[in-house]
Amino acid sequence: MSFLRRIAGAGFALAIAASGLVLSQPEALALENGLLRTPPMGFNNWNSTQCKADFNETMIRGIADLFVAKGLKDAGYTYVNIDDCWALPDRDAKGDLVPDPARFPHGIKSLADYVHAKGLKFGIYTSAGTHTCNKAGFPGALGHEQQDANLFAAWGVDYLKYDNCNNQGVDAQQRYKAMRDALAKSGRAIAYSICEWGQNKPWTWAAPVGNLWRTTGDISDKWSSMIGKAQANRGLAQYAGPGHWNDPDMLEVGNGGMTAAEYRTHFSLWAMMAAPLLIGSDLRKASDDSFSILKNTDVIALDQDPLGKQATVLSANAGLVVYSKVLANGDRAVALSNETAATATISTSASATGIGSASSYTLKDLWSKATRTTTGTISASVPSHATVLYRVSRAGGATRYEAESASLSAGGTVDANHAGFSGTGFANGANAAGSYVEWQVTGPASALTFGYANGTAAARPADIAVDGTVVAAGVPFPATGAWTTWSTVSRSVALPAGSHTVRVTATTADGPANLDYLDLAAG
Repeated sequence: MSFLRRIAGAGFALAIAASGLVLSQPEALALENGLLRTPPMGFNNWNSTQCKADFNETMIRGIADLFVAKGLKDAGYTYVNIDDCWALPDRDAKGDLVPDPARFPHGIKSLADYVHAKGLKFGIYTSAGTHTCNKAGFPGALGHEQQDANLFAAWGVDYLKYDNCNNQGVDAQQRYKAMRDALAKSGRAIAYSICEWGQNKPWTWAAPVGNLWRTTGDISDKWSSMIGKAQANRGLAQYAGPGHWNDPDMLEVGNGGMTAAEYRTHFSLWAMMAAPLLIGSDLRKASDDSFSILKNTDVIALDQDPLGKQATVLSANAGLVVYSKVLANGDRAVALSNETAATATISTSASATGIGSASSYTLKDLWSKATRTTTGTISASVPSHATVLYRVSRAGGATRYEAESASLSAGGTVDANHAGFSGTGFANGANAAGSYVEWQVTGPASALTFGYANGTAAARPADIAVDGTVVAAGVPFPATGAWTTWSTVSRSVALPAGSHTVRVTATTADGPANLDYLDLAAG
């Protein structure tokens, strides 16, 4: 690539780094506390109990028990979080928050210890104001940030939901940064959830402040509320990535106000949007159907995909919406979602998702578990308020790893300024010998195929290494005639089953060709 292209792409590179595309170094514009590299999964009591009397120690212990007994922990649910109304209305003589002894007779630390003993994590709530949101006026943390953060750390808190009520008109960024700094000084790793309701567009400023931020007001257990939250959140994909997530609020699955189809849509869209999966129903009363939705590991895998990409909208026509999500192994997730009152056929194509060309594609329906093949068309008859959710993979024994899932050496970026690439970008390595692009892959495989472009007149040679050993030295990546003209280079390899690293390292000062993807042919 040319030096001028490198400079021109720098601004764009910064923007995509904040979205988690460049995985080789910390995102300069994101909070790096090492937490929530995938969206949080767990429970919060608010949607089912609010401040009613059944919100108490017994309930929360029971939820922790059910996480283990019902297989939710094994499915990835980790956090057991309590919401408003856990404290007394007044601080004690030292200014500390005091747990309500009627609700939590053994205190918060004892409850956190119980949750931790189950192999789970514990979360708590307060507000970035003088009081929390409940009309009883429980004390908030404004002006008490460090004192409260230290207390939470001493209790063993792992997650803080920080609300926005009674904020006295103090600037939102000032309030939320103050608690960020207090948590960092507390001596405990505490995931930080900014519950600002989207009032000040936190997606534009909260990545270096919190691990997730609410993009909407509170959800309620009805179709219009849920789908409205999805509509508000789905256009914000560029701001989400590992360690910093858009949050359209908690799950309502199991609370009874929607149909089973609507709850499956709810769960599907939250997974596609890489949203937190925080169960909001009282699991002690949940139906088997609710558990089957919440434990659908195929859908959960989309939410927890390590690439951390939020789905984008391919089309939205009169309530018929197509979402596409790039996955770390090169697959695509496609949701065909019907927001209308009548059954409708919704269609897209494999090519529209950017998955790359193939003779055929495998579609796995993640709810029915049926599998079929297609030469490119992705289509289904979708009932009212339902969603058909597919995982799409290229047939023919090849697994694709996009440049978006690769690590780059210093100076490398993932760019999108030359048309024709697969996925959402390509790896633009630094102009230097030793500049590399590295993928984490899973064998077995018999061949490696690299998609690339080289708009210069000379080949760009590179060493190809597997697990640190060069298996092909000085492999030429010939000129393709233009940076928008893409070609492939293949090499045979005996890659055994298991996890491996594949690294392409430039051997000249010109750096590597632009690399679009790595395909692994089945062994």
